[in-house]
Amino acid sequence: MLRAGLSVKTLWQLMEMKTKTCLKVHGRMANLQHAMAVGAVRWISSVRPAPVLTAAPVRALIDEQISIKGCFLPPNSPITLCSRMHSEDGDLWEAFAHYNTDANGSFSLTSDRSVGGSYSGCEPMGLFWGLHPPPGSREGLRLRKKNVETPYTVHISLLEGHVSPSGGPITELASVITERWYMAPGVRRIDIRQNGVVGTLFLPPGPGPFPAMLDMWGMGGGLNEYRSALVASRGYASLSLAYFEHKDLPGPLRELNVGDKYFKSAFRLLQDHPQIVAERVGIIGLSFGVYLTLNLATLPGINPSCLICINGPMGRTHLLPGDKGEEKYWNYDEQGYIGFRNVSHPANIAPEYKIKMEKINCPLLCIIGEDDLSSASIENADLMEEELRAAGKSHLFTRLSYPGAGHLIEPPYAPNARVTMWRVKPEKMVTLFGGYDAPHAAAQEDAWRKILCFLESNLRG
Repeated sequence: MLRAGLSVKTLWQLMEMKTKTCLKVHGRMANLQHAMAVGAVRWISSVRPAPVLTAAPVRALIDEQISIKGCFLPPNSPITLCSRMHSEDGDLWEAFAHYNTDANGSFSLTSDRSVGGSYSGCEPMGLFWGLHPPPGSREGLRLRKKNVETPYTVHISLLEGHVSPSGGPITELASVITERWYMAPGVRRIDIRQNGVVGTLFLPPGPGPFPAMLDMWGMGGGLNEYRSALVASRGYASLSLAYFEHKDLPGPLRELNVGDKYFKSAFRLLQDHPQIVAERVGIIGLSFGVYLTLNLATLPGINPSCLICINGPMGRTHLLPGDKGEEKYWNYDEQGYIGFRNVSHPANIAPEYKIKMEKINCPLLCIIGEDDLSSASIENADLMEEELRAAGKSHLFTRLSYPGAGHLIEPPYAPNARVTMWRVKPEKMVTLFGGYDAPHAAAQEDAWRKILCFLESNLRG
């Protein structure tokens, strides 16, 4: 990082020296005859510094902002910035935005507004959260990091004029490559296959002991590690837990075959770890993981320090395609995409499967996307708050609610997936998650900042 920073600084110094030289020559030629003056201008323009595009830092965690700037361009001129990267599955993702240089031929995404493209307005990180597969790509793609020990590599190009990347031949004036990481240097990744528990433990650098989080996702299944890796990069041990559709869990794959004992074992695995503070362990869940989070917190002998619930139900419901009796709650849009929102509406959950909120004894942060098309998140949050209030525990409940945000509120600057492929066999099914790019991106940025503050207060305080 230091070497890269010095390289950029040196480049700026060299360019500044060239600019000063040009200004001196121009001043000496000012009193010559017109024809001579024209010749001088031509000579000066021939040695004008080439356009420069910088990104600082070029290597950063996924939740860190990057400052993108350009200079040595024609003043008050149109330019386009384009970001491109390939997912681990080889799919192309791209975003672009139109800007205008200032009177000095410079621009900065931190302060300047995009006037068109993938987003508009002043959005310093729009080239990242605005990424989408180009037209003609596979249907229902969602960008998820599978190998957290490698970064996303994003190529950012500076183009002449206001253009579209897919609009034909383009002139690239400058470029820079950035790396976006979920896992900071020194974070340790440990595969867990212990007492039947299947997961991945991430430990921050250093000897510890550390406060910790148990991390649970939804019914997409498998083992999602990237949020846990980022949590560990911020100083908390985190266990990403698989509980559905993983080869090392009891089969068959498309069935939920673990129960309360499994989740209690995972929580106690964290408490018993020599580098974890046993009395400072929290739980975070998204989607169906919200129900699992609340349920685990009410089990005898489990006393979490805090809970984070993101867009999910407060009762047990089945969200799997093919579950008998649940299809009547599915809804479809005009393209035939499926929304599971009504499946998790409190009115459609049997009373015996609802969490007894009066048993919750720790702070609860509830995060809501108001355009969630996969879960009745608002109605569930209302009921959680109502029942805690009735139990005299309203002080434990904090709600963050975001208009225009969808179901998958993830760490910041990741692109939103309004629709995504649910499965391809035995038949193709695409599900609705909801959310609009700009408000969803704002929600992810704000929610992540407040999640870290919540953890600081309840796991370190």
